[in-house]
Amino acid sequence: MPPIPGSGLAKGLAVTLRTMTKRTVTAQYPDVQPELPPRTRGVIGLFEENCTVCMLCARECPDWCIYIDSHKETVPAAAPGGRERSRNVLDRFAIDFALCMYCGICIEVCPFDALFWSPEFEYAETDIHELTHERDKLREWMWTVPEPPALDPGAEEPKEIAAARKTADKLQAQEAKEAAEAQEAERSRPGETPGQTPGQAPGQAPGQTPGQAPGQAPEAEGQE
Repeated sequence: MPPIPGSGLAKGLAVTLRTMTKRTVTAQYPDVQPELPPRTRGVIGLFEENCTVCMLCARECPDWCIYIDSHKETVPAAAPGGRERSRNVLDRFAIDFALCMYCGICIEVCPFDALFWSPEFEYAETDIHELTHERDKLREWMWTVPEPPALDPGAEEPKEIAAARKTADKLQAQEAKEAAEAQEAERSRPGETPGQTPGQAPGQAPGQTPGQAPGQAPEAEGQE
């Protein structure tokens, strides 16, 4: 059956009339900021204190867009007779977002949790060379990283937290045992009451000299 002339126009007008009666969903950006999911891949934030300059992120990056420079410093021995140690100090950490394809491999392979996804996305530049951001800018983006989602109530406790809790419980039990032993030793002293100093006679008030009558004030030094 051949199409009826003007049927396409009628269908288009029907769609237009149907959408005209619905509420608009246009986002008034930039006046209204969008609500992005917590795991949005915007930019990469750097937590510099956790970086050990292991270079793992730069080696695993498929685009080679991470630039790291460092130098070695000698750390003095912590105790007398110990030996000095050397450590890497971060001089430069930059990411070229003109090359980055936001795969997240650098974040996944970082063994010390120094890189995080930030939902920040307003970093457009007029010059492509300005898309290489140094560590100061990456650290500023670190404060926009959202908090991690809460764990599933039925999930297993992380091994790190379980080990730390076990150590804390063991230390607390040891301190409680030592306190109980000290109280038991205090009670087991023959002829002494709690708070009585060694060599003090039973019933003798604290600060009272031997042979002094109860209630008698102690004699002042030099009194004749």
